[in-house]
Amino acid sequence: MVCINTMPLRWRHIWIVAVASLGQLIGSALSTVIGIVIPLIQLTGTTHLNSIEQGILGCVSLIGIMIGASVLGRLSDKIGYLWLFRLCPTLVLVAVIVGWFLDTSLWLGFCLFAMGFGVGGEYSLDSDYISELMPDKWRSFMVGVAKATSSLGGIIAAIAAYIYLREEPIAADWNYLLWIIGTVALIMIIVRIPFRESPRWLLDHGRPQQAEEAAQYFLGKDVTIFPNGCSPSDPGSTNLTVLGKRLETDAIRNRKRMADTPAVPFSALFHGENLKRVIATGIPWACEGLGVYGIGTFLPLLVLALGIETLLMSSEPGISSSIEHVIVSVEITAIINFFILPGFILGLLLLKHVYGITLLTQGFILSGIGLLILLAGYTWGLPLWVSLTGFAIFEIFQSLGPNLMTFVLPSEIYPVIDRGEGAGVAASIGKVGAAVAVFIIPPLLHWGGMDLVLWVSIAVQFIGALIAFIFGREVLPRKPKNATTSATT
Repeated sequence: MVCINTMPLRWRHIWIVAVASLGQLIGSALSTVIGIVIPLIQLTGTTHLNSIEQGILGCVSLIGIMIGASVLGRLSDKIGYLWLFRLCPTLVLVAVIVGWFLDTSLWLGFCLFAMGFGVGGEYSLDSDYISELMPDKWRSFMVGVAKATSSLGGIIAAIAAYIYLREEPIAADWNYLLWIIGTVALIMIIVRIPFRESPRWLLDHGRPQQAEEAAQYFLGKDVTIFPNGCSPSDPGSTNLTVLGKRLETDAIRNRKRMADTPAVPFSALFHGENLKRVIATGIPWACEGLGVYGIGTFLPLLVLALGIETLLMSSEPGISSSIEHVIVSVEITAIINFFILPGFILGLLLLKHVYGITLLTQGFILSGIGLLILLAGYTWGLPLWVSLTGFAIFEIFQSLGPNLMTFVLPSEIYPVIDRGEGAGVAASIGKVGAAVAVFIIPPLLHWGGMDLVLWVSIAVQFIGALIAFIFGREVLPRKPKNATTSATT
């Protein structure tokens, strides 16, 4: 028998990661589809969205993600992961069907919120399944792989939208693009039908027999969830029924001990050393939101504003239609999104070898430099390759640094007693920053054009770098080169 914590990696682990990572994929695909749908709605002529309405439509799914992650994540701790793991993509699919039939911008807003709510639950459940079924030595890496899968969502959504619009260049058919999300959701439902409840959740709730069966279902008949073979550490109690009673008694005792222990007040997170941790994790996460969600969601719109698609179409004779400009902007979006994946791969390779604050700080700085190159290309009318180079640098280093490290750092910075709340506060600040960024991009574009959008974006990147550099080094000391890796206590 091999223990689930120390066993070697098997193909079934890869299958678990692939199935669970679809939640990250559908989240980024949703952002990409929203950015394509908004300019198409504008072209229909039946609905005019002003800059504020575009911002609201762009950020409503993020609001759904924030609420869904909190509500469904907390609910899963009480009732289990499995049925919510199937419910989340089902909710997304139902919202897609409603949005397809009721194809107005108002109903689209409600449906995007519902899709975001389901995706928010995914963001909690995906990492839970992966972290609880991976061997210890692979756990962090596989969670990072799941995060990197989000880059595939943007690529797939942009390519699928480009293929459809090239075949059916009709702006009024924007609602059909929702089926890009619906198809992924349907696949998720199908592949999750054979899933089981998380073995660790079952074990924590005093059901060791079912936990052992689930572990063996996922990973093989020779796998045990107990650290010392088929039985618990006490050789006098090998019967799983007896073990279940013991686990239930221990759980009651632990809850009583926790109840008797004075709780750390929430306000303590905003004093002393913890305040520095909140600033070091939350503010960079909020700054990262502008790059990942603000620019990411409205990338087709920004490509149109930059006139990059016009440079590609300049060799074609005659005047192209507006829908053709949108189609080419989607094609360019797909090309730019390809650079997100190598950024994640490089970040995962460097994660164990480079100081985390260095990755975060330099990632912000180099992302800002990429945007400066983009600004120079736009301002001075430089060749197309200059703008594409700026976008590539921005996407690679945004993924390598801020997008990856803001997800990883809270677990390294906070002590165990504050880790859950601290990570939650950082994530909340990050999602608020993302929602604000998505909301503000269209108004900025309306008030000052691409110059204002790029200058604000550049400033946010350097603010993120400055905060990470000042506060990050204080709360996450650099480890000596000869120091052994140890868990944060």
